[in-house]
Amino acid sequence: MGFLGVFVGMLLFLLWLLVLGRVLISWVDPAGSNQVSRFLVQATEPLLAPVRRVLPASGMFDFSALLVLLVLGALWRAFL
Repeated sequence: MGFLGVFVGMLLFLLWLLVLGRVLISWVDPAGSNQVSRFLVQATEPLLAPVRRVLPASGMFDFSALLVLLVLGALWRAFL
């Protein structure tokens, strides 16, 4: 695997960590009053918003992060 494959794999893993961080921080600081929370929302919203528009409404649960984590994880494993 060349440099490009390693770079894409690392980028996918970092995106996966950002989305996971957003999920975890939403349990602790749901209002987003922390600077870290605001950063995670700004960094991951371009990934989550299109998925949220496509998924059907499921009440108070937001499954967009779960779906993005699964897709990013599958893509990351493909680059290993």
